[in-house]
Amino acid sequence: MTPEPTRLGTFYGVGVGPGPHALLPVAALRALQGAGVIYTPRAAISEDSVARHCLRDLDLPEDRYREVEFQMRTDPADLARQYAALAAEIAVDLRAGRDVAYLTIGDSMTYSTYGYTLAAIRELLPDAPRVTFPGVTSYAAAASALEFPLGEGKERVLILPCPDDMDALRADILTHDIVVLMKIGHRFPQVLALLHDLNIAQHCALAARIGLPGETLQRDVTGLQGERLGYLSTLLIRRAPRAERGGEAA
Repeated sequence: MTPEPTRLGTFYGVGVGPGPHALLPVAALRALQGAGVIYTPRAAISEDSVARHCLRDLDLPEDRYREVEFQMRTDPADLARQYAALAAEIAVDLRAGRDVAYLTIGDSMTYSTYGYTLAAIRELLPDAPRVTFPGVTSYAAAASALEFPLGEGKERVLILPCPDDMDALRADILTHDIVVLMKIGHRFPQVLALLHDLNIAQHCALAARIGLPGETLQRDVTGLQGERLGYLSTLLIRRAPRAERGGEAA
């Protein structure tokens, strides 16, 4: 009698938030508790995994964690090879019937390496069940921490990785009420100069490393110096002072 094939494990994508621990949907926590393996990505330039840090105090068994080191590559061919190798490793667990959770900071589908991992898994093992849980984005956490509403009434909101061209950023700011600026890095001095030139720095807020050592929450960026920002930084740009809406209904 031919034995029945082993059940394929389920591949879970879990966004763990931008830093503060336990920012998880209940369904995602249950998936983590039932997963046989939990992959925790870590950038090669970082000493520890921010995603793992976000799960502190949740009492998940240590032997389930498996750290994955990522090289920060931009070449498409290099990226494809990196994620194909990771998918092959994950597929071994899935074929053995183990449920696998893959962690990512912020939300799984917003500027995340998870999208590449998911595509590679789908190509390599298309029959494996897949579930992606939505997570708390860095800009949602920043807006909450800074009490900075992201869009009231019919305000136009743009979520944008920082461009190199400041004229392009100027145009984006002038055509939207709020711009959420991510991936700023070494461009921050130019961005800050632009905000001062537009006379709106006092309406803008900055959050960096939310919930992590070295956290920065700045509700007015007027007095900031133009230093390079770390990767975990988000700038909330408001083109004009927030309107007083009084008792207007939501």
